[in-house]
Amino acid sequence: MNHHLVILKKGYLDLILAGRKTVELRLTKVRCAPFGRISAGDRLFFKISSGAVCGVGKVRKIKELSGLTKAKVEKLKSKYNHLICGDDKYWGQKKDCLFGVLVWLEGVKAMKPVRIEKKDWRAWVVLQKNASYGLLEKGK
Repeated sequence: MNHHLVILKKGYLDLILAGRKTVELRLTKVRCAPFGRISAGDRLFFKISSGAVCGVGKVRKIKELSGLTKAKVEKLKSKYNHLICGDDKYWGQKKDCLFGVLVWLEGVKAMKPVRIEKKDWRAWVVLQKNASYGLLEKGK
């Protein structure tokens, strides 16, 4: 089982914690985490962009996609957006992406906010014991 730090805009994290957003979608132009690095049962820590880690949950299932086109991204939107809750701006920014990972969430709950010292721009981090921002060491 892997542990992941998932950075989200506050509005999306609020939807996840409220149980309205049940699938997290990561669309990218290059193959990067979580693509190839995530499995059902993995643990997720949810962090607000420029804010604290405020939630935790697990991966119920995933679906990895490659070779995406504008038409395939549009099809993703029509098939899954009721679970993803992406706005038109999000989908417009992602129309040229080639890779995607759909992550079905389960067991999501809020936690006491934890501030961490994360300085890089990665929006998804696969945590390691020696590089976990203290989240694994604290037994969260």
